[in-house]
This record gives sequence, C-alpha cells and structure tokens, in this order.
Amino acid sequence: MKLRLPGRRHDAETTPDPASDLTAQQAATVGKGRPTPKRSEAQGRRSGPVPPPPTNRKEAYRRMREQQASGRGSQREAMARGDDSALPARDRGPVRRLVRDVVDTRRNIGSVFLFVAALIMVSLVIPSPAFKNYATIVWLVFFLAIIVDSFLLGRRISKAVNARFPEHDQRMRSLVWYGISRSTMVRRWRFPKPAVAPNAEV
Repeated sequence: MKLRLPGRRHDAETTPDPASDLTAQQAATVGKGRPTPKRSEAQGRRSGPVPPPPTNRKEAYRRMREQQASGRGSQREAMARGDDSALPARDRGPVRRLVRDVVDTRRNIGSVFLFVAALIMVSLVIPSPAFKNYATIVWLVFFLAIIVDSFLLGRRISKAVNARFPEHDQRMRSLVWYGISRSTMVRRWRFPKPAVAPNAEV
C-alpha cells in the first residue's frame, strides 16, 4: 500500500512512466523502421539518378541535340498516328481525318502516278522513237484515267463529308483537292499513315 503524501498527488499522476514511454518509442520505431526521407531524396529515388552537369560546352551541346532528336521522334510518331495535337493545320480535324479515310479505303489510280512519271522520264533518255511513242500513249491513257478516278473520288468525299458533318465550315473544293493529293501517293508513303484497311467501311 502506497502512502500518498500531501502535495504530491498531482505529480504522481502526471509523471510519465519510463517503461511505458520506452515501449511506445519502440513501437513507433518498429512501425516505421526508418526516418522520414527528405522530399528531394524521395523525388531523386523515384526519377532515378540525376546525371551530372555538363563539364564543357561541347557536352552541353551534345545533350541538347539528343533531347531535340528525342522530341522530334516523339512528335513524328504522334503525327504518323494522326494525333491532332501534333498535326499541322492542313491535316487537323475530324473532317480531314474522314477525307483521309475515304481515300485510304479506295484503290486509287493516282497511287501509281510516280511510276508512270518515272516511265516518262526514262523515255526522255532512251533514244528509241518507238519507246517514246509507247510511253506517250501510256501517259495519255493514264492522264485520262486519273481524271475520271479523281472525279469519282471527289464525289465520294463530298457525299461522305456532307453525310457525317452536314454543318462543317470548310470549303468542299479544298477537301476534295486534299483527298486527290493524298490519292496520288503510294499507300505506304502517305502521311499521316492510313488508319483504315482497303475496302473498309467509313
């Protein structure tokens, strides 16, 4: 039985027990296991080791060129996918995307334009009159065919755009020319890259 001395009751109740304090400290240490890292240290561990600063101007210039090349590569990939945020104004927007899809679903005669043009260039070098005559006939036939095919493509573009976007604010002549220009390129060379398969529904 403890004797309570006058004037010591308050001190006895408020004085912490060393054993209980030590137990609480150990529990807190076990629960955490390590001190709280500084904010800069935590960010450094998340982002990886920070490269040392360049030691001279040549190294700084080399790093700048590497960063620029990486940025250009990422932007070109976004453009190839048809990402509007990376495309120039000429290719941007859902209406232009629809025009590209219409062109990419067709078998366009204009896609062999470069090969026919190469044939004409070769005919200018070869001195054979017969070859020149054949090349001229091929060029005339191809020229008439591409006119007819471009007319049909223009009608298809106009029909698709007016059906999908009846309230668009772009000139139809500009859209048709945009589609015809794309149709004269080989499919694998088109940019942005085709997003639909040939003969697909758009």
